[in-house]
Amino acid sequence: MNCLEVPVIILLPLIYSKHRVRSTLSTQLSRRKDTKLKTSTVQSASFRNFRRLSTMNSKLTRYQQRTICSQLGNSKLKLLYKASIHGFTGAAFHQRCDTRCPTVSVGYNASGYVFGGYTKQPFCQSGQYVNDDQAFLFTFSGEKLNKYPVTTPVYAVKMIANSGPYFGEALVLVNGNQAVVHSNPGNYYTFNAADVHGNDLKLTECEVYEVEESTEIEKPWRTIVWESEKRKELMESIRLYKPMVSSVSQIRVLLIGAVGAGKSSFFNSINSVFRGHVTSQAIAGSSSTSLTTQFRTYSLKAGREGKPLPVMLCDTMGLEESTGAGLDIDDISSILKGHLSDRYQFNPSAPLQSEASSFRKSPVLKDKIHCVAYVMDACKISIMPTKLQEKLDAIRRKINLMGIPQLVLLTKVDEACPLVMEDVRNVYKSGYIKEMMQEASAQLGVPLSCIVPVKNYCEELELDPNTDILLLSAIIQMLRFADNYFDEISDFEVKE
Repeated sequence: MNCLEVPVIILLPLIYSKHRVRSTLSTQLSRRKDTKLKTSTVQSASFRNFRRLSTMNSKLTRYQQRTICSQLGNSKLKLLYKASIHGFTGAAFHQRCDTRCPTVSVGYNASGYVFGGYTKQPFCQSGQYVNDDQAFLFTFSGEKLNKYPVTTPVYAVKMIANSGPYFGEALVLVNGNQAVVHSNPGNYYTFNAADVHGNDLKLTECEVYEVEESTEIEKPWRTIVWESEKRKELMESIRLYKPMVSSVSQIRVLLIGAVGAGKSSFFNSINSVFRGHVTSQAIAGSSSTSLTTQFRTYSLKAGREGKPLPVMLCDTMGLEESTGAGLDIDDISSILKGHLSDRYQFNPSAPLQSEASSFRKSPVLKDKIHCVAYVMDACKISIMPTKLQEKLDAIRRKINLMGIPQLVLLTKVDEACPLVMEDVRNVYKSGYIKEMMQEASAQLGVPLSCIVPVKNYCEELELDPNTDILLLSAIIQMLRFADNYFDEISDFEVKE
């Protein structure tokens, strides 16, 4: 054998072996990569699914939830089933909702209708009717809830396996495992189909909520004394108050709010407290457009023939969503600076010009606004239109630049919360009212300490001491905020 051939014979297996090792390693790495990729894909899909389920959000607005709960006593809603997540099938519905009660079932369609039913009975799949004398169907007409009580309680609810909530042959959500509604008015519930769902029987969403007892805060989260002596003390403090600047005898508080929020009613309510009976000096009521069309300055008096109190409430035209309607933002600047006189007639399409005869050209400190109070309806905070929110933001920016203190009067707290309607002293025990105050705080960018809930006199003929205490507490806050304003103004303005 040639000696040169020996290395070749010896080296060939080494080279072949080395190639096999590389090939095996490459295959193993490829397999590991595929396994990791598959695992990662599965984990990613599982995480997305978990995240989708864990972030299940209610389609019902807070106001709609509160409106439904107002029919059910001291309660709140917990979302159990959402068809867009769990599936438009009877099986998915029953898996999430069987044995749970009481419940509120809600359907939504592309026409914008929100409708459904309530039952105190637990769902099951027996195929039988269940008696429920408290069951009802409902629909929202704007902000109003229309109820349709069961007419034959023994057929109130039927327990069907292949459908969602089944209200006595009259209304079925997720009917036959499909995203559709079965509607047959007159079968144990009487209603007009066009009013309830607009005859649009295709569901975009279906939700079922469990009705739970509301865990209202037992201990008040804000201290207030509900005694007649406290009422007298607050009234006396207001009578004896003197602005920190001698050139100002009355602080001027500007009331700003949407149409129907209760600006004029707030003045009437405060005026009633000091008059000793319910009055309605300022025009107030319910209307789609502002009832206040003039700039009004209302001086409060201590009794029928008493001296003027050291606070003046300035009422304005209500804010409206559409452009060219309601109070103009430029008119607000003129009011803040003291250019507008009492009874100025607002023109929504054109703000007051400096050349106008009614324009006060050289206002002094006593003519200017010393505190601004935003008046907000507690029932409508969660459904405030975007355009109206934008107007409020623009107004707040203007007021911030002028250094004028601002607070929020949260009105209609009794209408917003059944607990408060039962007894106004529950206002600081109500978890819902606190939520609304927090939402108002976030929307306007003011601290929670600057938000004061009040109940105006609207339908009452006699005064209520506890309602008076809430109203008077709001005035006290205005006086304190005005003091802050006088603390901050320059020496030049004081001498002026």
